[in-house]
Amino acid sequence: MTTAHQEQDPGRDPGPAAGRPPVEFGAAVDRFLTGPDSPGERLSDGSRRVYRISLAAWSWAVVGRRPPVGRERRGAVPPMAPLALLDDPAAHVRIASAYQERVAACGVRTANRELSVLRSACAWWRAQRWISADPVGGLRLRTPEPGSAPPPLTPDQVRALFAVQVDAREQALWRLLYETDITADTALGLDISDIELGAGRIRLPQCDDDEDAEPGTRVYRLYGPRSAEVLPWLLAGRPSGPAFLTDRRAHPAVPAHDRCPLTGRGRLSVRRAADLLAAASRPLADDDRPWTFTRLRLAGRTAAKTS
Repeated sequence: MTTAHQEQDPGRDPGPAAGRPPVEFGAAVDRFLTGPDSPGERLSDGSRRVYRISLAAWSWAVVGRRPPVGRERRGAVPPMAPLALLDDPAAHVRIASAYQERVAACGVRTANRELSVLRSACAWWRAQRWISADPVGGLRLRTPEPGSAPPPLTPDQVRALFAVQVDAREQALWRLLYETDITADTALGLDISDIELGAGRIRLPQCDDDEDAEPGTRVYRLYGPRSAEVLPWLLAGRPSGPAFLTDRRAHPAVPAHDRCPLTGRGRLSVRRAADLLAAASRPLADDDRPWTFTRLRLAGRTAAKTS
């Protein structure tokens, strides 16, 4: 069911990037993602968005602060962080601590992907001679503990969920997760340009099964026939912008890449999508365990192994 095809651009030593070295972490992130001959040049818009969000979150660890949570997270501006802090021996300790907190807060796989993004950025910054230390050196990616995953939805539960009368947005999201085994965060980060209807595949920022994938590695995941049926309805009439949209127009402060250029609606958040799944599945649940995106993905993974 799950097929990934990688096309790695020929490796080359780009040498020091043109221009004056950045002195601030955020400026270094911009150069990493959008500068001439940077790894970000080979990423899709959706991939750059994922990388930027991950790196912005790491700026809190660089200055030794915890990122805001809950309501405080909305509209929070990442702190100004001198890039030279990455050469401080204490940076390794701060980043390691932040990584452990991310593992506890959002799970091993998400934390691993975020650490891999920072590792790629630091490697490129060292190649440009903007930093000399390796603040992520020696940090090993964690592996999920056996038995830590929730049970997958049963085949009967999956059939019941897909029989619920919901909008094309929910149908497409649930089908994609079930048929491709991507996370909800990855799916909701997709732009229309990342979905190739003719080829029946989506382009991912990096392989979900390869947290060490380098920037510039283009990874494609095939989706199944049910996703192929509903995705054209979801994307009809929209040539660009986020694939999954909110019901209302976005606030003016929302970045342009997170808004539909035609309708002004914003990119659907993981929290809102999870609430929609919970509301749709609550009448179907026959026990106290909520039906989550993780359980839906695990059900798809199980079905793929037995088909």
